[in-house]
Parts: sequence; structure tokens; C-alpha cells
Amino acid sequence: MRTRLLVVLLVFSVTAVAAFALPLLMVTARERTQQLSISRTADLDRFAGLTQQDDEAQLVSEVTRFTSLYGEPVIVVNAQRQPIIATGGLNVDTPDVAPVIDAALRNQPAPGLDDVLPWSTSDVLLARPIGIGSRVIGAVVMRASVRAAASDVAAGWAVILAGAFAALVGCVLLTLVVARWVLRPLAELSRGLGAVAAGQVHTHLRGRDGPRELRELAATFNRMSDAVSSAAEQQRRLISDASHQLRNPLAALRLRVDSLAPRVVPDGQASYHSAVAEVERLESLLDGLLAMAHAEHTATLLAASPDPDTCLAAAVVLDRVDFWSVAASDAGVSLCYGDVDTSFEIRCPEHDLSQVLDVVLDNAIKYGGSQVTVSCSPAAITVVDNGPGLSANELPLATTRFWRSRRAGHPRGSGLGLPIAERLITARGGTLTLRPASSTGLAVIIELPS
Repeated sequence: MRTRLLVVLLVFSVTAVAAFALPLLMVTARERTQQLSISRTADLDRFAGLTQQDDEAQLVSEVTRFTSLYGEPVIVVNAQRQPIIATGGLNVDTPDVAPVIDAALRNQPAPGLDDVLPWSTSDVLLARPIGIGSRVIGAVVMRASVRAAASDVAAGWAVILAGAFAALVGCVLLTLVVARWVLRPLAELSRGLGAVAAGQVHTHLRGRDGPRELRELAATFNRMSDAVSSAAEQQRRLISDASHQLRNPLAALRLRVDSLAPRVVPDGQASYHSAVAEVERLESLLDGLLAMAHAEHTATLLAASPDPDTCLAAAVVLDRVDFWSVAASDAGVSLCYGDVDTSFEIRCPEHDLSQVLDVVLDNAIKYGGSQVTVSCSPAAITVVDNGPGLSANELPLATTRFWRSRRAGHPRGSGLGLPIAERLITARGGTLTLRPASSTGLAVIIELPS
């Protein structure tokens, strides 16, 4: 936008300056040409008048002095084309002079001078018939030089072009100032929108520059940013506070349910175990909500101030695979390694990557069939299983909060594991992608900047 605005304003400025400068240049040239024409016409009239007065001595004296002073040759002839006085080498038989003498003797009007320009160098022939009315008794011809006039025109043009250049420079500076004045609030607004989209809370614009409409827009943006930040903070606090407030009653309920175990009659065992399962599910859900609130809070903090913390990815992968190997063995799942590169670090703290791998490995062991393979490379950390996988419709929903597969045989969870993992990864500038495995099963690909 800045480029387009500058181009439009600069084109307008150049056009406006040219519209003033070009006519001034032409007027300057035309005015100097008229001065030359009037001056030389007056000289021709003087010489013609002396000829009519038959004052040959005075005529010869003034013509000679004129040629000596201006370096412009003059020839005066009578009606029979015989020279009365000729200076500077002019001759009645000179090819370009003869037609001019003939035209003057026929009393034909002389053509006007072309405008003298700075690069004009060719001399011009000026002629005047001598006589009264239609009675022509001779002619005066002068070869006038335009070099002095061209020099004057060049000087005038230099002044005009210098003024035009100064005006153009002023227009360019004014254009840059106006463009900056108009576009700086827009650039600041763009940065503010990016900050809000990245999760930075209470992002404010200064709103002191630019037109009144843009200042009002900045004030509206600040109010919107405060409202969005307050709403997000209230939502996070609601989840966190609700989880904390429910934990104590839930713990008390769990103690009471556990204390009832010896007193439940055989006919009530099924209902009792269902109640215990629901209590455990509520505990898992509360843990997930707290983890989600923590992940959202972490993402907000990272958006405002990125964390430079790093870790050795392979070390975390090896540690978590070793931790989950017992659970995998109990579930009859083979947990093995693929290619593991131990030479690189990633921009993610160890505890966050451990939490993500715990979610992914837990899901893979629960739903992933008989074999889970974990690979680690600078490109990505990949967890692949050979289970039933997810359908094309289910893949986009897997990272949605509280979504759980409805397939038979799948344990019931909170539906918060993968959303939490994805939020932790995206907060660190990475991506968590779910894809079908090459044969059967599901591949979870974790990409983080190295």
C-alpha cells in the first residue's frame, strides 16, 4: 500500500510541476525571440530610412559600425539588385541570400522567426523592403545571429528548471511525510492485530498519529483488545477456579465411595463399580481442565514474551519411551524405536515435550493396536501405531476439545489430551499433525523449530 500511495502522489507531483514548468520554458523562449525580432527589425528600419534619405555616407558608417559591434553582416541593394553597402561577406549571389533579396524587392512579407531554443545555433536571414507603399526602391538583408539569444534562453531555462527541481523535491518530501502520517497508524494497527491474534493480552496502540479517523480506530482497537483479553482471562480463571473448587468435594466423594466398598452387597457391586468409574472419570476431566488452563496460560505468556528454553529432543523421547514401556507391556503392546537422532536440540522446554509425548504415547498404547514405533529426527518426532487409526472425517476432530471416538472398544477419556498437546506445541511455534499410517494405524507428527 505504501508503494502504491507513493507512486500515485509522486506521479501527481511530477505532473503538476511539469504542467507549470513547460509553459514557462516556452514563454521564456518566445519572449526572447520576440525581443530579438523587434531589435533587428528596428535596425533594418533604421538602415532602410537612411537609404530612403539618400544619406549614403551615414548609411555606410552605421552599417559598418553595426557589423563591427554585433558581428552580423548586412547588405543593402537598390531596385536593380546592385549593392549599396555589403559587410561581413554577404553577396547578392550567395545561394541563401538571393531568394531573400528577391522576395524583399517584390515586397513580400518576411516570415517570422522560429522560437530560439538553448540549442539553436543557425543564423537567420532578415529582410526589409525599402520604399513607400508598393514602390520598392531597394532592400536591406541581415544575417542575424541567435547565439546570444540562445544563451539568454538557456539561462532563463536553468532558473526555471532549478525552481521546478526545488518544487519537485519539496513535493517528494511532502509526499513522504503525508504517506508516513497516513500509513504509520495502519502499520501499527496491523502489528496490533497480529499481536492479538498471537494471544498477547491488553495490546494497545498509541493512536497519536494520523488522521482523526485512524486515531478513533486505534482507540476502538484498544477497547476491543481489552475486552478480548479480559474475556480470555475470565474464561481461563473460570476453568481453573472451577477445577480447583471441584477438586476438594470430589476428593471427599472419592473417600466416601472407597469407604463403602466393604459394605456393598453382591447385588450392588455393578452399580458400585460404575460409580467408582464415573468418579475416576471426573477426576481425569478435572486434571485435563487444569492442564488445558495451564496450556492456554502458557501460550498467552509465550505470545507476549517468547521463551528461549531448549532441550535435547532425543533424550526426552528415550526417557518417555522407557517410562511407558511397562504400561505398554502390560497392555500387550510392543513399544519400539525407529530412527533416533541424538544430535539436535529443539526450542521447547523438557517438561512441555514430556507432557506432549505422554499424551501421544498414552493414546497410542490404548488405541494403537499391537505395535507403536517412535522416531526422532531434526524434521519431526513421529509416533506410529498399527491400530485401527481414524477415518478421514475423524482426523480433523481429534484435536477438538472433549471429542472422543465412538468406536466400540475404545476406552472413554476426557477428550482433552490431544487438544492440550497441540496447544503446547503451537505455543512453541510448532505443529502437531495426525495422518493415516502407511499401512494401517495412525501417525502423530510433532514438528518443533530446532
